[in-house]
Amino acid sequence: MFKRIQLLFNTSKYLKAGQILNRIKRKFIKPKVSLFNIPKKSYPYSKIKSVIQCPQKIYDESSFKFLNKKFTLKSAEDWNAKNQDKLWLYNLHYFDDLNAINSEQRVVWHSNLIQKWIEDNPVGFGNGWEPYPSSLRIVNWIKWFLLDLNSHNNVKQMWLDSLVIQTRFLSQNLEYHLLGNHLFANAKALVFAGLFFKGKEADHWYQLGVSIVNKELSEQVLSDGGNFELSPMYHAIFLEDLLDLVNIYQAFDRSLPDNLENKIVQMLEWLKVMSHPDGGVAFFNDSTLGVAPSFIELLSYADRLGIVFKNNQVNQLTHLVESGYIRVEKENIVIIADVANIGPDYIPGHGHADALSFELSLFNKRVIVNSGISTYEMGIDRDNQRSTKLHSTITVDNKNSSEVWSAFRVANRAKVFDVKKLEDSNSVEFSGCHDGYKKLKEGVLHCRHWSVSKNTITIVDNIIGKGMHKISSVLPLHPSVVADNAQGDSISLNVSGKRVKINFEGKGTLKVIDSQYYPEFGRSIDNKHLIYDYNSQLPSKITIKISWQKY
Repeated sequence: MFKRIQLLFNTSKYLKAGQILNRIKRKFIKPKVSLFNIPKKSYPYSKIKSVIQCPQKIYDESSFKFLNKKFTLKSAEDWNAKNQDKLWLYNLHYFDDLNAINSEQRVVWHSNLIQKWIEDNPVGFGNGWEPYPSSLRIVNWIKWFLLDLNSHNNVKQMWLDSLVIQTRFLSQNLEYHLLGNHLFANAKALVFAGLFFKGKEADHWYQLGVSIVNKELSEQVLSDGGNFELSPMYHAIFLEDLLDLVNIYQAFDRSLPDNLENKIVQMLEWLKVMSHPDGGVAFFNDSTLGVAPSFIELLSYADRLGIVFKNNQVNQLTHLVESGYIRVEKENIVIIADVANIGPDYIPGHGHADALSFELSLFNKRVIVNSGISTYEMGIDRDNQRSTKLHSTITVDNKNSSEVWSAFRVANRAKVFDVKKLEDSNSVEFSGCHDGYKKLKEGVLHCRHWSVSKNTITIVDNIIGKGMHKISSVLPLHPSVVADNAQGDSISLNVSGKRVKINFEGKGTLKVIDSQYYPEFGRSIDNKHLIYDYNSQLPSKITIKISWQKY
């Protein structure tokens, strides 16, 4: 009990006063909406441009596949099925398939599904009326109505009535207690509905949405272009939101918020830096594949909207200073390293205990990875996937560098400091330290130094402090990498037919263990982890050398 109280205190002390007050308010004040006086539909000056199309989600009128899990909707109760994960049910209410690949072939299904949703989900009841799924559904319905593919969308008045009621409910139920990407999604939906309808009420939604968008843009987009939650996946989601806003502003001939296009270009640059040669994002914090659009998809969407992005070559070393990530790209090497704090203090729910972790691609293939995520459900899987031991860094006494707990909470947080970098024509070096283990009795610090040349990467870990501790260096391998049996402190890897050698120097013993890699929600793949661990008096040092023949 004392431990839980301590966790709650060390978590809640970072919250803003408004978050706490709004949590209390939400318990006692529920939205009340009129079902009458429906505003009229407005008409755009021009058609909206084609939006990003996600993969197909619906396979007949009642069969769905989200997060690699299939389910058939058999009754009204199934919209809130108790045997489904919360995130899966959220996806059920998003209506993403309205704007998915080949969606024009499923018009009848979509029309029937909208009708069914209205009939099966009474106002204010169930997952579908929570603010986040409401926001995404409102936007998806409006996109579908406006795209009017082949003039197929004969929009029924009942649908418009429902859309108004959903927006009224949302406008009284904004997620000020969470802030971050949730509040921005709420604001985006208000802007869409405020433009799609006309009249005094619609103008109010629009003005409320715009005021939130303007405020959140200045806070959530950092000076280096990164989204402040420091998740490449959520960065891409947020960037799509901005592009959607540009799209509907252009269609309704409205002026864009100040500096919006510049922020979009900055965010594209950031995402390019944080993507591997395979086009997918690096797995820092809550990031995985199959949820957000890729850099290429977002770049193409920006181009359709007339936003100019100069696709320059990435520098040999790029330091995203405010976000806290470093990318090194040199010949066959791409390293993306985390020298960041866990995220904004008042909203670290998507953060992992991954300080000073890194991902490595060689010969355009991922080699060393962080483990990704497959679930948001509270439990051992979520705990493990956020833990330090599933990231490519150092654990001390099997502890997490940041105190992640529950599904989206963080108590004490590692702070990264003393970040340095040096480069010349032959090599690149960078380093950083974090204090996530200072809570241990002897006040342990971890410092990591990377040195990169043409065909060698050297990583030196210094664990600073006093006393006896268990030190573990973890290197998760991508599932495509074949690891030979370890010979002493060395191991040979097969990376697409090329041999890569990893050698550890220190007091430990090298082991190769079976583990799991989580490239998508609802999916896990067997992989290997290299573990080099030992018990030692501090201070202590581990040197990792990764080398290969020059091809």
